[in-house]
Amino acid sequence: MANTKSAKKAARQIARRTVVNKSRRSRLRSAVRKVEEAIAAGDRRGALAAMAEAEPAIIRAAQKSVVHRNAARRKVSRLTHRIAKLAK
Repeated sequence: MANTKSAKKAARQIARRTVVNKSRRSRLRSAVRKVEEAIAAGDRRGALAAMAEAEPAIIRAAQKSVVHRNAARRKVSRLTHRIAKLAK
């Protein structure tokens, strides 16, 4: 258990940040899941619509340090590539 005043404050901040980050991570995963479900169904139009919502969510998660920025860019790139393959 935290003993010093600063350690107690740090514990409170960590707890508060954890709740916020869980929400952001959940929003990220939900957005990605919608795109992947549309791709699996072969629905290109739906996948594009879902991707239009997912891409800002992914980038925002990277800006807030929920995921690494390179991981976010990789995720966007791979999803975009999979959507492009639906057209063929």
